[in-house]
Amino acid sequence: MMTIKLYDLCTADRALRFSPACWRTRMALAHKGLEVETVATLFTEIKSIEGGGQTTVPVIADGDTVVRDSFAIALYLEDTYPDLPSLFGGEGGQKMAHFIDRWANAVVDKQLVRFCLLDIYNRLDEKDQPYFRTTREKRFGCALEEVPDRSPDRLDAFRESLLPMRLALRDQAFLGGEAPLYADYSIFGSFQWARMVSDFVLLEEDDPVAQWFDRCLDLYDGLGCSPKV
Repeated sequence: MMTIKLYDLCTADRALRFSPACWRTRMALAHKGLEVETVATLFTEIKSIEGGGQTTVPVIADGDTVVRDSFAIALYLEDTYPDLPSLFGGEGGQKMAHFIDRWANAVVDKQLVRFCLLDIYNRLDEKDQPYFRTTREKRFGCALEEVPDRSPDRLDAFRESLLPMRLALRDQAFLGGEAPLYADYSIFGSFQWARMVSDFVLLEEDDPVAQWFDRCLDLYDGLGCSPKV
């Protein structure tokens, strides 16, 4: 079995990997027990990955096969390595993971970015900062400095939006049950994104979601406990 190459988004400190989507893939690869070589990649280096043509990360190269997009990578790993531990636990788990993945992108990440956008910008390589500023200001329709909002009302709203997840985790260790599945990694990537770039406290210590996140950090010999800001 060949070592899979993972192109992983980094800051100016190339050891600091912060992309939520890349973290989803890192956890999925660890879940499968596959050997991985990570390649620190700046925003401005994405277009040159594997001969060019890529626009986002994560990207994996498994021999001659190149796959982009974290969920597409998870599906590829499940289909290509069916004898290794399942990421989904069956078709129903795959459908659930697809829903959680979309919820993480559309609801969780959309709120988290308001708390840590400037933290991200301040840690990027100087070659990436103009790209990041231009694309994010176009996305939000305002200056980068106007986007962050750490007001108590916004933080309370974010915490309240996690109520369904919180209720589920009161009765089980992971979204996947007693052991994690890809649904867990989808949300983990979002919280890890914030953790890697910001010291802003998102959750109270006794929150079941915070306790679940701590359990996820300990998975796979503490893979998630990577160097952070």
